[in-house]
Amino acid sequence: MDHLYSTTIEHRKGQHLSFEHRVLIQTRLKDGWNPNKIAKEIGCAPNTVRNEIKRGTVVLYKGNILRYKATAGQATYEQNRQVCCRHYDFPEKVDFISFVEKKFFKDGWSLDACVGYALKEGLFTRGQIVCTKTLYSYADLGLLGIKNIHLPEKLRRSSKRVKILKNKRVLGRSIEERPLEANDRSEFGHWGVDLVIGSKKKNDDTLLTMLERKTREYWMIRVPGRNPNGVMAALTAIRSQYSEHRDTIFKTITTDNGSEFSMLSELEDLSKTLVYFAHSYTSCEKGSVERHNGLIRRFIPKGKRIDSYSDEQISQIETWCNSLPRKLLGYRTPDDFFENELDWIYSCVA
Repeated sequence: MDHLYSTTIEHRKGQHLSFEHRVLIQTRLKDGWNPNKIAKEIGCAPNTVRNEIKRGTVVLYKGNILRYKATAGQATYEQNRQVCCRHYDFPEKVDFISFVEKKFFKDGWSLDACVGYALKEGLFTRGQIVCTKTLYSYADLGLLGIKNIHLPEKLRRSSKRVKILKNKRVLGRSIEERPLEANDRSEFGHWGVDLVIGSKKKNDDTLLTMLERKTREYWMIRVPGRNPNGVMAALTAIRSQYSEHRDTIFKTITTDNGSEFSMLSELEDLSKTLVYFAHSYTSCEKGSVERHNGLIRRFIPKGKRIDSYSDEQISQIETWCNSLPRKLLGYRTPDDFFENELDWIYSCVA
C-alpha cells in the first residue's frame, strides 16, 4: 500500500532524515506539494528534500511512472551509511611509516620532525606521506608501533592559568625590562639559563643548561654542586672561549631567582652582558630552556645522580638535542642556525 499516514515530526538541524520524515515526504508529494513547501513543514533545507526524492524515486509500470517511495528512500539511506565510514590509506604509506618509526625509536625524533624532514629533503613525495595530525591519529588507533605511552609530551601537556607573583627576592633586573629583540627572538645572542638537578644529594653534580633564543642552540655544562660560585665559574669559562666576540654572542641572559644564580648580576660589571630575572614561580617566562630540560629527562631521569654520567654521555645528549630538525626552523637543526650566526659574526669582524 503506497499511502502511509503520518503527522509532522520535528526535525533538528544537522540531523539525518528519519523514516517518519520520509513517510511525510511521500504523503505530501501525493497531495501535490512542492519540495520547498515540504521542507518548510519538516524544518530542513529544500535541497535536503530534493536529494531525498532523487534517492527514493523508483520506476513503476515498466518505466512509465516515477514515484517516490519512503521505503526505497530508507533502504538507500541505510545502504549508504554502511560505507560512509572514514577510510585510512595506511597500507599505501607503509614505507613512510617505517621511516617514521625508525627515526622515532632509533634517533628520538618527534613525529612532526619526521614529516617535515622527509618533505624538505625530498625523501618521499607528498602522496607517499601523511601529515603530522594523521600520524597522531594512527597512534591513537593503534596502527603504529608508536603508542601514546611513547609520547610523554602528548600525555602531560595541558593548559594552565599563569599567575605572575611579585618577586620576594630581587637579584637584579626584572624580565619586564628585557629588550624587544630578545622577547621576539629576532636577534642572535639572547640566552635562557637554568640548572638541572639529578638527585637531591648536595654532593651530586648539576647541569647548567643554556639555550640561545633565536637558534634554539642548547648547551649542557657540568657544575660541581649547586652553589653560586660554581655557576658563575662555568659561565665565565664558556664566555672566555669566544674571546673578543663574547659580548656579541652573549648579549643578555635570562634566568630565575634561584640562589644558585645570585652572583650572575656581577657579569654586568665584568662585561656588556645584561642579566634579567624571571618572576617567581613563572617558569613559562623561560619556557624554551625549560622545554629542553624536559627533553633531556628522557636520558637523565629525576633522582638519578648526574655524576654517574660521563662527559661523553652528556655531550651525546647535547648533540642529540641540537641535531633534531625543528618545524620553527624550517626543519633545519639548531646547530645549522647557530653555526650560520657565528660565521656571520666572525666575517663581520674580519
